[in-house]
Amino acid sequence: MEVDESPCTHMKCTFGGIWNGGGGDGQKNLFVASFFFDRAAEAGFADPKSPVAKVRPVDFEDAAKKACQTKLEDAKSTYPHVEDGNLPYLCMDLVYQYTLLVVGFGLDPFQQITLVKQVKYHDSLVEAAWPLGSAIEAVSSIR
Repeated sequence: MEVDESPCTHMKCTFGGIWNGGGGDGQKNLFVASFFFDRAAEAGFADPKSPVAKVRPVDFEDAAKKACQTKLEDAKSTYPHVEDGNLPYLCMDLVYQYTLLVVGFGLDPFQQITLVKQVKYHDSLVEAAWPLGSAIEAVSSIR
């Protein structure tokens, strides 16, 4: 996976020449949701009982190195929170997540990011999945 910067002439781009949002202050306080949180919790570097976790992209890389060196027959005892059907993909998922954050979005591997599993809404916790992100994007673009 490589960043495609050629078609974008005004700002830094990500995949397919699409503008990456410009970075700036928002990228310094980045919130990453859903599957990133799940894999971090399953790999053992985020607390699965907490709705948020502070991590760094390099944590995904370190976890990927460990997962990729683990034999499949040892994986269940090493990663007890990963469903059996997902064990063969743990290494690939963690490598993908690290690569997407660092190569795809250009984050510093040591930059702290916030993983979000749930967000507080009134007195409840709501899952931070893609529909919530889509809704936030739709509402924030209304002027």
